[in-house]
Amino acid sequence: MPGKIIIISAPSGCGKSTIINALLEKGEIDMQFSVSATNRQPREGEVNGVNYHFLTDEQFKNAIAVDAFVEFEEVYPGRYYGTLKSEVSRRCDEGHNVILDIDVKGGVNVKKMYGDKALSIFIQPPSVETLRQRLVGRGTDSPEAIEQRVGKAEFEISFAPQYDVVVINDDLNEAIEATGNVIKNFVSK
Repeated sequence: MPGKIIIISAPSGCGKSTIINALLEKGEIDMQFSVSATNRQPREGEVNGVNYHFLTDEQFKNAIAVDAFVEFEEVYPGRYYGTLKSEVSRRCDEGHNVILDIDVKGGVNVKKMYGDKALSIFIQPPSVETLRQRLVGRGTDSPEAIEQRVGKAEFEISFAPQYDVVVINDDLNEAIEATGNVIKNFVSK
């Protein structure tokens, strides 16, 4: 039986990666990450095909031209990230469920592309103010960067109604459990 696609999107600082990693660690649901493609250079220790599919600028642009991506984004000028259709198809054809950790626009587009073969989940903070406090608490960003992230988060939250399910991450353990239950129900159908 072919696997299904699970799309998870959230503003920065909402716990999306923590939730995904906790579910993968539990191992209760057969889910595999789709390895994204990028045209950036590998960082020390990164392996092609494991961390990312590292493409040259020309290879990435050619892949866009032949419609090889389920989604892609120019995250910074000249710096692209995307999800290859071949990567998703291969894993689904092998019977695995594929988890996509992607931005809100990509999430909405992938859901449209795959319809009921895909479940889209939006992880949302309890409030924008709570998100601001979490970002400050991380201690990794300047006040300017935090305000920039908060502004982007407000924009991203406007996409939540286009997702199948919204999980509010007020309590991390509850958010992990709620996300896991939604995914289990979806893949068991």
